[in-house]
Amino acid sequence: MAAAVRCGPELSSPDGIEAQTCVVTQGAVTWARTYYRNATGEALDAVLSLMGPDDRTVRMTCAVGAGDEPGACETPREPTRGDLAAYTAVAEFARRGGRGPLLLRSGSNAPVWTVR
Repeated sequence: MAAAVRCGPELSSPDGIEAQTCVVTQGAVTWARTYYRNATGEALDAVLSLMGPDDRTVRMTCAVGAGDEPGACETPREPTRGDLAAYTAVAEFARRGGRGPLLLRSGSNAPVWTVR
């Protein structure tokens, strides 16, 4: 079954993080996904949030390895409620344990859904 996907732009930080964050809907479920690449040389944490109608938020913390290999993080899948346009996703990347500043924030702010 094809999925409807709305992704924000591919972003990168001077520190070496690249990410793109999406809202994904397939059938009657919706979730957030962020694709990333970590070239900082150290392990990081990513906090991925899916915000939906009726002030519902699902949050997931993902360990981001120190390697330069592409990776992905997803929130749990939730039943879709209401209008798909009401869903947004945000991923925030920072050093492990919240030490230091935010390194990158990536969002699903594209106005158009695509089918994948």
